[in-house]
Amino acid sequence: MKAHAGDWVEVLSKEEILRTLDKNGRLDELPFMPQMFKYCGQRFRIYQTANKTCDTVSGHYTGRRLQDGYHLNLRCDGQAYGRCQAGCLIFWKGAWLKPVDGPAQVRHVLRRGLSPSEEAASSLRCTESDVVTATRQQGAGGDARYSCQATELLNYTKPLGWWDARQYVDSYRSGNRTLPQMARGFFYLLYYYGTLAFSDRWGRPARWLYNRIQAVTGGVPFPRLKGKIPRGQPTPRRDLGLRPGDLVRVKSYTEILATVDVGLSNRGLTFDAELVPFCGKVFRVSTSVERFVDEKTGKMRRMNTPAVILEGVTCKALYSGQRMFCPRAIHLWCREIWLERVSIDARPPAPLSIQAGACTTADKAASSAGGVATAEWALDSLVKR
Repeated sequence: MKAHAGDWVEVLSKEEILRTLDKNGRLDELPFMPQMFKYCGQRFRIYQTANKTCDTVSGHYTGRRLQDGYHLNLRCDGQAYGRCQAGCLIFWKGAWLKPVDGPAQVRHVLRRGLSPSEEAASSLRCTESDVVTATRQQGAGGDARYSCQATELLNYTKPLGWWDARQYVDSYRSGNRTLPQMARGFFYLLYYYGTLAFSDRWGRPARWLYNRIQAVTGGVPFPRLKGKIPRGQPTPRRDLGLRPGDLVRVKSYTEILATVDVGLSNRGLTFDAELVPFCGKVFRVSTSVERFVDEKTGKMRRMNTPAVILEGVTCKALYSGQRMFCPRAIHLWCREIWLERVSIDARPPAPLSIQAGACTTADKAASSAGGVATAEWALDSLVKR
């Protein structure tokens, strides 16, 4: 199927989708997850094409290529995965969708029965029970190991070098990104490396000039500054008791830098450069994250200090080097100390659009080797078994 961002599609029926899956509930190694069945027969706009994504499993945090993939602005509810709260954006294969003209539902047409040969082969096909069973295995120690689209990402994608220009052409042609958006991303990347802005020793003048220009033009300040707390010293904590629906303002960039160490970490959670454009703005709390499936191991992890997900605050991959313009729209997690409550009067005049995204990220501090790599968190300090 060839489709672009904004096009209407209809999710095929359960029976049609099951015929595309193997006994492990996968198509080309991409798992079809149980919660996706509830969308069968419904129509959605394509949020973004997913021919490109990012590796949040291996620790390399590079780009990955996916054939015939799409996002529909639908996120995993975690019910089949121990109530994981990561809220990952779901991947859809073109074989599970069909193009339609618009949102109006068509009259149901009775489908033909199976031929004798199809009936004979039907026992070899996947069932809904197979899809459910494939979500979880029992580990040697008796603990559950979950298998979802996030944990299996390396199996259904292939490496994608940052130098492969086709990915950027695809980002524009598919409607994922506009030319001005891409121009801003490339400008930052060229400035970051071309002026040695990444260098602690030589980059200070370039970072100063960048901030001066952005201050005059109303742009985003340099998003890769270091935190103020020396590494190894404790970082502060503040509990606001936030609940879903509460309005909060993300603190200023300067205020947040005062709460993180030089590696941009606060109690194990790293302040992501992709969060900088959201500083000073008002958002509604979506959820408080206390548990999530670790993409690397498939095990459930529990947060020592809960993180907060805000509506519309997702990674846009504008400052992310090797995964530039990734459409995965991963939720960016916040510490409560990075937020402040606001009254209903501070609500933005128009509702913020909710950007859709697989698992959570938090970028590591940029290194001179090129990274703008995303590291989710330091598991030893952030979570416990």
